Amino acid sequence: MTEELKAKARRIWEEIFPNGDVDDLAEVIAKDSIDHTARPDEPQGLAGVRQTMLWLGTVFSDQRWEIHQVIGEGETVVVYCTFHGRHTGDLMGIPPTNREVAMDYVQILRFQDGKAVERWGVRDDMALMRQLGVLPARPVPAAAG
Repeated sequence: MTEELKAKARRIWEEIFPNGDVDDLAEVIAKDSIDHTARPDEPQGLAGVRQTMLWLGTVFSDQRWEIHQVIGEGETVVVYCTFHGRHTGDLMGIPPTNREVAMDYVQILRFQDGKAVERWGVRDDMALMRQLGVLPARPVPAAAG
């Protein structure tokens, strides 16, 4: 069962999100799923995931999710991945830069009856803002000596 859930988790980011496939999303995300990392103004459930997926498609073209590691135990799956895309749409007031970006994610999904019912996530927003030129590059420390 764990291998099947790991495959479903991979499918979300390798196939469904990059293609904006709303119908396939409903096959792996429960209608009443809970996103523990959603902002208070964002909808929960399948509708919230669908909104996020479609929004990403308006902000970043050429999307690709590079999966580095998938770990499963029971009905919980952890995915460590990197999102790649080109910034071609408005991002929270940041006009398109046409820059290629890469942002690391850790996604934790809990499945029930074959669908994701809960999600927790961590992403590297600072790295994204640096790549878009909104924040300065990380300073390089002086050599000790």
